[in-house]
Amino acid sequence: MEIAHAKTREVLKWFEKITQIPRCSKHEEKIAQWLTDWAKENGFEVKTDEVNNLVIKVPATPGYENSPVVILQGHMDMVCEKTPESTHDFTKDPIKLVYEGEWLTADGTTLGADNGIALAMAMAIAVDKDIEHPPLELLFTVDEETGLTGANYLQPGFLEGKILINVDSEDEGVFTVGCAGGINTVSTVQFDTESIPANYKQFKMVAGGMKGGHSGIDIAMEKANAIKVLCRVMDKIVKSGVDLRIADYVGGSAHNAIPRDSEAVVFLPESDLKKAESVIADMEATMRREYKNTDPELSLTIKENNGTFNKVATPAGTKKIINFVYAVPHGVAAMSTDIKDLVETSNNLANVSIENGAVTILTSQRSSLVSRLDAITSRIEAVAQLAGGQAKSGDGYPPWPPNMESKLLKKSTELYERMYNKKPVVEVIHAGLECGIIGDKYPGMDMISIGPTIKYPHSPDEKIHVGSIGLVWDFMTQLLKELKEAYV
Repeated sequence: MEIAHAKTREVLKWFEKITQIPRCSKHEEKIAQWLTDWAKENGFEVKTDEVNNLVIKVPATPGYENSPVVILQGHMDMVCEKTPESTHDFTKDPIKLVYEGEWLTADGTTLGADNGIALAMAMAIAVDKDIEHPPLELLFTVDEETGLTGANYLQPGFLEGKILINVDSEDEGVFTVGCAGGINTVSTVQFDTESIPANYKQFKMVAGGMKGGHSGIDIAMEKANAIKVLCRVMDKIVKSGVDLRIADYVGGSAHNAIPRDSEAVVFLPESDLKKAESVIADMEATMRREYKNTDPELSLTIKENNGTFNKVATPAGTKKIINFVYAVPHGVAAMSTDIKDLVETSNNLANVSIENGAVTILTSQRSSLVSRLDAITSRIEAVAQLAGGQAKSGDGYPPWPPNMESKLLKKSTELYERMYNKKPVVEVIHAGLECGIIGDKYPGMDMISIGPTIKYPHSPDEKIHVGSIGLVWDFMTQLLKELKEAYV
């Protein structure tokens, strides 16, 4: 692809290098070391903390030495998702980049523009001799995607700056000034098992072909959740009179990704296979109609399987598994009454697994109100308790309340309108950004979140609009040049 914008080419040069380095959440050691080496090679001071968060200090250009320090912030990790047919190994294989018209995507995997593009833009700014800027702190955090862990470990004194530009938003021309808080819950319910009944055959049921997506940004789109889809199908089969017995049930990956695929290993009388296949065909047709606008390629299959299993759920145990998955909520729980079209509270049923006679579900709750976040978390814990199980919720992270009087927001809005002859969109989002935690840990931090346009993050369809990178670059570098005027 021919790219006219010279600075976009420079940013993508750094991004391509980043994509060669494995950096799944909780495995950022190699990218952190590479960034540390880069900083030292360029003579920048670099600090790290106990969890491998990095701060790289970039001196001001001449004339800006006394300007306020500005923090450019992004996270090192990425969501590692791939298509069922992909053989990609995220622990060692580089991401294969594919240009499709005006978009950059990956071959069968997540691209990692969320949030590798922030690292690339910050690095390009730091070494560009043509840019005038104040003292910079490049804050690169770990493990953002599995619960904002890196930001949670930030300590007083690690940062000097009080102005922060987060580059983890995904629509050029949109300024994010607030976000939801979140918390994860792991719920486990025991069920009765028994030996596999005589003359029962083993089959694998698969719900696939769904789009998935970001569990915050995309939750209002009513996309199919593969775990829920497969649960409905198994429930229909049981209610049709088939003695289906569950041996295994898996689905989902990251807590912040809507599950795209789910499968179950089941045993049933061979004489009931035709009836089960008929139910599956009917349910596939039904759910394709239901999700025709979001998941038109939804598919349901059943085929013989030869796994090693000694136990299956009893009829009551099978029903208990199905009822538990059915009862755990998924999707939008409440819309904001303050901001039009903003999801206030939601839950993502993110993962299901079976081990040692217990079914475990991971859920990810979000809300812009702490009280509502507590309420939906209590609701999920209550479902597990009513099923005779237990639930454990994490510490979570706080919402980022919008500050509409922010000097940074005022300057950014004025500059964007002057540069592009249109007003930017100023929004609060139903997703977790590290700004919420950073603002909580560093009171008085003036923050805004921006970024180039990224579609379908957290899924193998993830792609970044190449032209939007240059627009964000031009805006951000001009903002750095002019920002000191806003804080005189």
